[in-house]
Amino acid sequence: MHRLPLLSVMSSSKGVVLVTGAAQGIGRSIALRLADDGFDVAVNDISNNSEKLDALVSEIQEKGGASSKYVADVSQDEQVKTMVDDVVTRHGSLDVMVANAGITGIVAPLTEISADEWDKAMNVNARGTFLCYKYAGIQMIKQGRGGRIIGASSTAGKQGFATHGSYCASKFAVRGLTQAAALEFGPHGITVNAYAPGVIDTPILGAARDTIVEHYTKTSALKKIGVPEDISALVSFLVSKEAQFITGTAS
Repeated sequence: MHRLPLLSVMSSSKGVVLVTGAAQGIGRSIALRLADDGFDVAVNDISNNSEKLDALVSEIQEKGGASSKYVADVSQDEQVKTMVDDVVTRHGSLDVMVANAGITGIVAPLTEISADEWDKAMNVNARGTFLCYKYAGIQMIKQGRGGRIIGASSTAGKQGFATHGSYCASKFAVRGLTQAAALEFGPHGITVNAYAPGVIDTPILGAARDTIVEHYTKTSALKKIGVPEDISALVSFLVSKEAQFITGTAS
C-alpha cells in the first residue's frame, strides 16, 4: 500500500480525506473506496441526509477505519471554513479534498429558467467547489507538505446540452476553476484535478432513471452507463503516489 509522499511516516493511515456530498451515489462510493485504500475519511452532506451520513460513518468504522461526519452547506462560506477547521481539529490534518457535492438543477429551456433557479445550480456546483478548493488550499499550504484536491465536473462541463443550461455552465466553471487552481497550488505540491463523467447510475437520476438508462445505453460507446465505483476508482488513482505528476485535468 503506497503512502502519498506528502504525509508523515509517523501516520498510521495514508492521510485525512474530506468528501462532500457523501451521503449517497458517487460521494458515498468515493468515501468507501478511500477508506479501503487506508485513509481516514471525513464525510459531509446537508442536514436532510444526516442519517445516511451516520450509516456511512458506521460502515467505514466497521471496516476498521477512522471516520466522522460534518453537516454543512458547501455554498456557505463560513460553513465550509468551519468544516475544514473541524476536520483538522478532529483528525489532525487535511490531505485530500474531494469536492463532490452537486445538484442537477432545473431541466428547462434558458427562456424558462428563473434567476433563482440559475443561482441555485451555480451556488452549489460552482461556488461550493470554489469554497472547498479555497479552504482546502489554505490548509494544505499551511501544512507545507502538499496535497490532493479533486472536484466534480461532468461531460456537461465539456459540451453544452439543450435544456441543461445552468448545469452545463456550473460544470464548465468547475473545469476552469480546476485548471486555475492547479497553476496556483502547484508550487506548493498540491495537485488539482476533476472527474467529468457521463451518466452514472445513482439516485440523482430520480423517477426518469429507466428512460435515461435505456437512452444512454444505446448511445454510449460502451453500450452501458457508469456506476459510482467507476468514478471512485478514478479518484483512488488521482490521490495515489502514481498520479503525483497529474494536475489540471478533468477526466
